[in-house]
Amino acid sequence: MATQDTQPNTNAPLANLEEWEDFLKERYPENGAVPAKPFQAIDPDKKKEQFRNYESTARPSVREFYRLNHHNQTFDFVQAKKKEFLSFSRREMSIWEALEYLNTLVDDSDPDTDLSQLEHLLQTAEQIRKDGHPRWFILTGLIHDLGKILCLFGEPQWAVVGDTFPVGCAYSDKIVFHNFFSDNPDSQNPAFQTRTGVYSGRCGLDNVNLSWGHDEYLYHIAKDYLPTEALYMIRYHSFYPAHREGEYKHLMNEQDEKMFDWVRAFNPYDLYTKNHEKPKVEQLRPFYEELIAEYFPAKLRW
Repeated sequence: MATQDTQPNTNAPLANLEEWEDFLKERYPENGAVPAKPFQAIDPDKKKEQFRNYESTARPSVREFYRLNHHNQTFDFVQAKKKEFLSFSRREMSIWEALEYLNTLVDDSDPDTDLSQLEHLLQTAEQIRKDGHPRWFILTGLIHDLGKILCLFGEPQWAVVGDTFPVGCAYSDKIVFHNFFSDNPDSQNPAFQTRTGVYSGRCGLDNVNLSWGHDEYLYHIAKDYLPTEALYMIRYHSFYPAHREGEYKHLMNEQDEKMFDWVRAFNPYDLYTKNHEKPKVEQLRPFYEELIAEYFPAKLRW
């Protein structure tokens, strides 16, 4: 990834953030279907659920990304990042200004698309709008990835994106590249390696620390302004071990279980609405600025 003022970071494990999202689409195909073009030859006798291990054939850059993520996302790291970033002392911007700021994150090395970050978000929002969902749902589609501005604040990719998971308790073996957790310092702490760890059963996800990234950051930006359903979509849309694999139910309360229906409803729009047709940004801008003003103040601290 690069900004308009800097050269691409050739030391980054991923060529661009979309490389991680492409891996997600391969690992979690739409509607749970087997991909039309899997990485390996199809055995006609295999069941659908057997096409779930894409780790062995993942690109080296994706493997390195997950290695860094699983090594560095410790309980103490998450606490430190919340303290560092949830003071919101870096910039003051409107939502639309934040979208334009995110747009300075340029995917120079991505050969598959020439669409900007803003255009991708508009594609998501426009499909939600086309399907007749409530206005807050449309707005959630527009802003759900805004937390990726953490990259522009100097955060490495593994601290911005990636499948999220609880820290402070045992790692589910359904987390992608689960074996990389053996190098995480928390794996040597017995207090963090029981089923509930530092939490109590059915304590509710609001009391559970997930790995740090763009989801958690944006949730704290938006939590005073959007409906609960929207906040769950934002905060947990990368929590694939829970909403796609059914893990960590022992930490959820009744509200979590109910609200995860909305997270699952949002997920297809997050992964499967990108195409090469460019949305007309200036034509759509008045609608979305009016929609933003319906829910958010003129300026927010970031």
